[in-house]
Amino acid sequence: MSSFITPDFLLSNETARRLYHDHASKLPIIDYHCHLSPALIASDHRFADITELWLSGDHYKWRAMRANGVSEYYITGGASPREKFRKWAETVPYTMRNPLYHWTAMELKTAFGIDRLLTPETADWIFDECNRQLALPEMSARGLMKKYNVEVVCTTDDPVDSLEYHRAIQASDFDIKVYAAWRPDKAMAGAHPEVYNDYVDKLSRVAGVDITDYFTLVDALQRRHDFFGDNGCSVADHGLGRVPWSPCSVEEADRLFKKLRSGVELDTTETDRFNTMLLLDLCRMNARAGWVQQFHFGPMRNVNSRAFDALGPDAGFDTISDWRAAEAIASILNALEADNLLAKTILYNINPADNSWVAAMAANFQDGITPGKIQMGAAWWFNDQLQGMRAQMDALSVQGLLSRFVGMLTDSRSFLSYTRHDYFRRLLCDMLGRDVESGLIPVSQIDRVIEMVRDICYNNSKKYFNF
Repeated sequence: MSSFITPDFLLSNETARRLYHDHASKLPIIDYHCHLSPALIASDHRFADITELWLSGDHYKWRAMRANGVSEYYITGGASPREKFRKWAETVPYTMRNPLYHWTAMELKTAFGIDRLLTPETADWIFDECNRQLALPEMSARGLMKKYNVEVVCTTDDPVDSLEYHRAIQASDFDIKVYAAWRPDKAMAGAHPEVYNDYVDKLSRVAGVDITDYFTLVDALQRRHDFFGDNGCSVADHGLGRVPWSPCSVEEADRLFKKLRSGVELDTTETDRFNTMLLLDLCRMNARAGWVQQFHFGPMRNVNSRAFDALGPDAGFDTISDWRAAEAIASILNALEADNLLAKTILYNINPADNSWVAAMAANFQDGITPGKIQMGAAWWFNDQLQGMRAQMDALSVQGLLSRFVGMLTDSRSFLSYTRHDYFRRLLCDMLGRDVESGLIPVSQIDRVIEMVRDICYNNSKKYFNF
């Protein structure tokens, strides 16, 4: 039983096939937002088996397995690697029309050359063949990155991180650039004072600052921001659930921070006011350093409390929210713009219903100097599938300039997720090919379309991030 991932997969017309095979497919990958472990890259980790590489930490697959009635024992529990793999193989045939069905076949083919569908009947053979190949020298963490023609990766790193693994990678002969991306979410996570204060104490030690008030908190974060910059970081990432916008004075922020430090929980209004002030200060740091900042907003995290208590965060129990965010995002961008401290900014919405206003919002804050300075980000998380990517690019095309889009990312912990770039490139080429062949774009402008494909897949991100 052969796979359906042919060379022309998703390419429904001749123009699309030319755009993809002659241009998009040959370009290196710039993965400017992911959750890969820099420690695994630094050590050039060798995976014990396909289950470790493919299923460990992949909450997309975990959610599908749970929906298919698979016990947690075979997902995050104590089952053997082969048993877990078999349960995933049992689930795959039920994932038709879910992106996992395509990703599974694409990853098997591109990483291992396996052209068979994963089913209960093929599971053991595929498990053994993948493990045989993983023992080969070229199938290490770094080897897989080279296999997928990766040029640059930005990981996601907390301000207290030592960046020791990034420095080790930079000092090695590894020719793929691996940069840290600053993710200061925990500095704004004061919902649980005891946990928050433990974090602030650690930040205090790492920064070498006695954090006693809001001013010394910002000083400590600034020092770590500088440290990240000294180690090659030029990208910030802010994970926001309900986007805060409730301005307060620095004196009030200081009072609220001291309240947290005393172990007293803030109410919702107080939390919004403190987080608004701190987010603006963090964004000003980004602008002064010349960094790109990213806002990932809208998810509701850990909504299943029993599962959270058992498994912790990032286990597949997060969801799309319907919180209103347009007014808050507009106010944040406007406040920064008013001070001439609005950095290059990428906006990622998790709710597809927000596509049009996000695309329109970006157009309000372009500066007429930097092409695409404010970006509508790639289809994110629950949206990184065919329908979601189409909808994101359609909204951007209508409200802005698709030609200036910085393209796809993996947002993944897996060394096999680079197929998402290929998935996106095929869809992009098919969309533009359809427009050419239906007369919506003149055939005479095919050279411009080729340039557009190359820009979206590679050139725009390379210039935008200055990699």
